[in-house]
Amino acid sequence: MNIKITSDSTCDLTAELLDSYDITLIPLYIIKNGRAFRDGVDITPSDIFNYVGDTNNFCTTAAVSTFDYIKFFERFSSKYDAVIHINLGSGFSVCHGNAQAAAKVFKNIFVIDSRNLSSGHGHVVLAAAKMAAEGMSGEAICRSLDDVIGRVETSFLIERLDYIFKGGRCSLAAALGADILHQRTCVEVRGGMMQVTKKYRGSFERCVGAYVRDKLEGRKDLVPDRIFITHSEATGQAADAARSGIEQNAAFREVIQTQAGCTISAHCGPKTLGILFVRK
Repeated sequence: MNIKITSDSTCDLTAELLDSYDITLIPLYIIKNGRAFRDGVDITPSDIFNYVGDTNNFCTTAAVSTFDYIKFFERFSSKYDAVIHINLGSGFSVCHGNAQAAAKVFKNIFVIDSRNLSSGHGHVVLAAAKMAAEGMSGEAICRSLDDVIGRVETSFLIERLDYIFKGGRCSLAAALGADILHQRTCVEVRGGMMQVTKKYRGSFERCVGAYVRDKLEGRKDLVPDRIFITHSEATGQAADAARSGIEQNAAFREVIQTQAGCTISAHCGPKTLGILFVRK
């Protein structure tokens, strides 16, 4: 079958991966100073961080509307046997509900709730793309993705919590506590929601090494295909610490470093870094 894979911009995949699998993205919106910008099209993470640094005002995010999804799906519906669109997790945004409403206009549009974000969402998108390349039907891909979604592990180490607090993702007490104690906070996606799970002390680079070790050491249940190191302008030393920790504790065929997009960056702030993989 001729299957098209599309996704919200929050999958944080590299341009090379998107091109290789012919995956097309629809951007979410970043609201900066009262104006809407399209994630990765009209605005970059650096624009967000510079704006916050200059003004001490924070950006917010907005979902793709049902109308936007209808116009987007129209581009592909008549050209493909099926279009499978993978959304940012419904626990983080109304995008999935809006895409579901839009899909009702068509007979061959399938929308999937990734129940994840960033390149955790990206793992689901790549799984769909590989199934499509193998010739699976739209219905079969959708059934298989449910199993993949339940096995994705997504976590991030956040250096500063003012961004995530302003976005309503953690309590003031947790934010102040981490700041006072100079702790780095680990957040994980569990059950389609983001949760604070552990805090680390020390330099960010040292904390990255401990965080990666905690996630991978002694694991026998890892799918060895790939792991993502996804970050929002983290230092080279932090990225190197993550890569070194991965090499010491697991054997992945591919270690892919990606930049977090604007939606993730607007909520998590600069220097955030995560490792994202799939378990058996």
